[in-house]
Amino acid sequence: MKISDITVMICDDSPLIRKKIAEILGRLGIGSIIYAENGDDAVKKYKESTPDLVFMDIVMPKKTGIEALREIRDFDRDAKVVMASTVGTQGNLIAAIKEGAFEFLQKPVKEEDVLKIINRMLKE
Repeated sequence: MKISDITVMICDDSPLIRKKIAEILGRLGIGSIIYAENGDDAVKKYKESTPDLVFMDIVMPKKTGIEALREIRDFDRDAKVVMASTVGTQGNLIAAIKEGAFEFLQKPVKEEDVLKIINRMLKE
């Protein structure tokens, strides 16, 4: 699989964060991007399109990233979901590990961190 063949879903309740991650993915040459604004939306869109990789915020309205991760992994055990969080949410990271998160991303998001995650996904 080439980087241009990858479909990525970005799930964050902040339009600015979605835009920033999308800009990074665009610079890296990602082929297709799907957007979700909350955990409910993420689960629905994942089931519709099964993206190769998901960047998911932990703290969101309607359904948390952890709850959405659990539902996505129940639907697809091979789902690669990257949990994003700010400093001070370490308890959430432990819960995400238990639910099968693929990787973690610290906010503010850095391009080199996104690239490392994509390269790891391509190797697996």
